Amino acid sequence: MGDDAEPRPPAVAATLTPPDAVFARVRSQTAFEETVDQLGTAIKLGLLPPGSQLPPERELCARLGIARSTLRQALTALTQSGHVFATRGRHGGTFIADPQPPADPPGPETLARWRETCDRRLAIELGVAVLAAERADAADLDALDEVALTLEDALEDFAAYRQADIRLHVGLAEAARSDVLVREITDVQGAMTDLIAYIAHPPEILASSNAQHRRLLAAVRERDAIGATREMTEHLKGTEHVLAGLLPGG
Repeated sequence: MGDDAEPRPPAVAATLTPPDAVFARVRSQTAFEETVDQLGTAIKLGLLPPGSQLPPERELCARLGIARSTLRQALTALTQSGHVFATRGRHGGTFIADPQPPADPPGPETLARWRETCDRRLAIELGVAVLAAERADAADLDALDEVALTLEDALEDFAAYRQADIRLHVGLAEAARSDVLVREITDVQGAMTDLIAYIAHPPEILASSNAQHRRLLAAVRERDAIGATREMTEHLKGTEHVLAGLLPGG
């Protein structure tokens, strides 16, 4: 067999009869991240057992209430994170993989407190968004736009992406002219780095995150504090959905 052979589905795939909630309609603006969360969580809970086959794309899009492009992005992310695999041919489709545990899984304390970390980050970064919309000047925003460009070039290199991502969020706090918030952002970003080290980082997830950065920076540039808080909320909730879907035991 050649090295490029595709994985084969089980001889008899498990019958897929999960609860309706597994494929509940996605309603928010973070459709991509919510889809990753919903399917990833169902896989972790065993509601979508290894070897079972997902419904066809057309049916799954209808049930989730999302566009086919959004579904394909989510499935690509879940494939790259090892949650699902796809096969072609007469009996092809998307199948649930037998997940492999991370080499160094997060401890129980980390798992117990990860949502608290996300809550703390939300409280801090919403304040940053409001103040940055009021106080940032053109030079601040030009520099942040350059960081967003760096992020676009780092979608295949998570270490570089993460470094620039932290720079963007700390830069927003600096643009808010608040030393206290700069310290708080730096601290909470350290805690978030510890969390996201345990999940996969497919380029689709990183590209979606940076699109949210772009919308956030546009709102700040327009002095739209309400829009900035909305975009920041969607951005942070998107990260939370990805953690919920991909964090082992999350």
